Parts: sequence; C-alpha cells; structure tokens
Amino acid sequence: MAINKNSTGYTFLFSILMVIIVGSALAFTALSLKDRQDANAADKKMIDILGAIGVEANRSNASELFAEFVVERVAIDLNGQQLTATTEPVNPKDKEDPFTIDVQKDYRAAVKSAVKAADGDSDKLNEALVDKGLRFPLFECRSQDGKTLYVIPVVGSGLWGPIWGYVALEDDMTTIYGANFDHKTETPGLGAEIKETFFTEKFKGKQLNKGASTLFSVVKGGAPTDEYSVDGITGGTITSKGVDEMINRTLAVYLGYFESKTKAQR
Repeated sequence: MAINKNSTGYTFLFSILMVIIVGSALAFTALSLKDRQDANAADKKMIDILGAIGVEANRSNASELFAEFVVERVAIDLNGQQLTATTEPVNPKDKEDPFTIDVQKDYRAAVKSAVKAADGDSDKLNEALVDKGLRFPLFECRSQDGKTLYVIPVVGSGLWGPIWGYVALEDDMTTIYGANFDHKTETPGLGAEIKETFFTEKFKGKQLNKGASTLFSVVKGGAPTDEYSVDGITGGTITSKGVDEMINRTLAVYLGYFESKTKAQR
C-alpha cells in the first residue's frame, strides 16, 4: 500500500520521528561533551582562585599551578565549623571535595531569596538558612613568596543578574591580600567594571573590621574611604552595593572558623 505523504498522519509521524532523532543526537552530544565541560569549569575555577592570590594561570597549566599553590581545601558549615578538609588532588566528580561545592548554585537555590526576605537582618537570614545544609569552601594557599593565604568565594546579585568572585586574606585572617570579581549581565562601562583591575586593586591591604556590625564597606563612588572600605563604581551604585552585600554576608560565615584557627595557632 502506497504511503500518502500528503496526509496529516504522515506529517505528524514524520515530525515525531525527527524530534526523536534530533533529540537523541543532541542528548548523545551533550553526554559525550560533559566530561570536557566539567574539566573546563574546573580549570576556570582554579584560574579564578589563583587569580585572587596574584598567580596568573591558563587552562593548560591551571591544574599544575593549583596543586602547587593551594595547600588545603576546607568545607565549613553556616556556623564556621569545619566539616571536611583535604589535600588530595582535585577530583571534580567527588562531591565531598570542598572544591566541588557550587556556591553559585546554592545562592540561586536558597540564599538569594533568604537575603531578600531578611532585608539586612543577619539573625533573620541565619534562621532562614540554618536548615539548608549549606557548605562553604575555603582554600588555604601559599603565595609566591611563601605566605599563607585564605581564599573565599563570594556570590551575590548586581543590578541585572548574578555577580561573584574570590577574596584572599593574609595569614592574619583580617588583611585583604587580593580580590577578583565577575558578572553575567552588568552594564558595560558601569557595573561591569567590578571585574576591572582598577577596582579590584583597591581592596589590597584593606582590613576587615571584625569588631563592628559591618565587616567591610563598598561606599558610593567618590565618597571618602578608610582602612575598612573602598569606593565603588561611579554610576554603578547597585552593583557596588551587591559587592558590599556579598562580601559582608559571606565573610561573616568564616569568622568562627578563623577564630578557632587563631586560638589553635597560639
């Protein structure tokens, strides 16, 4: 029996078969590329962590330099208590490795809405997050001149979308050694400039004000600053406030860990 290629049934059947074939091909391609994508993401994270301590890396040497300069990887809980620590080579598939903690995913899933609801109330924010099972990674590093440094990932919200970065502290766990930031959709020439060197250089040598309610401030662009603050991006006020918020919220989690570490070193 001849097939009527002009019939509605034939058109539907042909469409379904094409969807199945194309979908299967796309799924196969995605699966076959996943390992490479995961490796690229791991390399990018290593490059960013190393960048916070002033070590320039690229995809070809990121793994080697990371192993050289990152001494230990630690995971802590919301109260700053250590959960796990490792010095073994990074395995991007090991979910227990602090390196694999996806702080950006955690922020989207739990933290962002809690920050908005808390509206600056740190106690309310902690109450909202206490049962979320969040883990926070910390990277103990060695600088190129042999100093101990601590690198902390930070994630927040800018004007148009997510912002993120890494802040490195010196061995006193108070002085900022370096920082780098990035964004997804901030305005070019304004908020997008948080990733530029002229902005990140301002953080070097600044201090965390551990005795105050605000650890660090990113003030309005052009405003006076002190040892606990930097001036933000002129015209990028909301993005600058986002940097301020994510630094204060995130670094506050690590204070308990740093306090216990300081006592252990005495």
